Amino acid sequence: MILKNFAVFEGGDGSGTTTQLGLLQTRFTSSATLPPLYPTSEPTEGPIGLLIRSVLKGELPLQPETLATLFAADRNEHVYAPGGIRDRSQEGNLVISDRYVLSSLVYQGIDCGEALARRLNDRFPFPELLLFFDIASEQAITRMEARPVKEIYEYLDFQIQVRERYHSLLPWYAQEGVRVVIIDASQSPQAVAAAIWRALTEMPILREVHEIA
Repeated sequence: MILKNFAVFEGGDGSGTTTQLGLLQTRFTSSATLPPLYPTSEPTEGPIGLLIRSVLKGELPLQPETLATLFAADRNEHVYAPGGIRDRSQEGNLVISDRYVLSSLVYQGIDCGEALARRLNDRFPFPELLLFFDIASEQAITRMEARPVKEIYEYLDFQIQVRERYHSLLPWYAQEGVRVVIIDASQSPQAVAAAIWRALTEMPILREVHEIA
């Protein structure tokens, strides 16, 4: 099922998804004509998401299968809890999530196998639009060198696998009816933001506003 008014930012670590969601939030805040924006991310800031974040930081060692299950549980609350993604999108908000199901199919698919990752995530709706932030793994790793804390997936060999797996799964998403747009994330933040905006304004929730503007 495709969930209307719902877009997702995906990409490897260091691709800039979090930065761009912040820039987009500023754009919506300064406009009186755009629809309400609900920016969100995974892992969430809920109790399960905070537990996941401690695992990603290396503070709590868990089995890969356990982590995959936690991601799915966090996502279930994210989508279906009152005031979550499903409710917000149906209320006419533009919902944009920094990471979603495809991250699990990529990261947990590498860690503990595709079959488990797909089984845990087969009940979640597809987004209307998926923006994949594509960048060479070597460049992404360089961007992350200044981070004070390195997470468990932030090393080159793993990120190379991540990028390859994203590219292998994007055609499947497109076949399911999701509009997939690949963004060159190696560009300046301003150029990336412009490419994102072009893609977003093709969504029905924004198309009319964009045409009037």
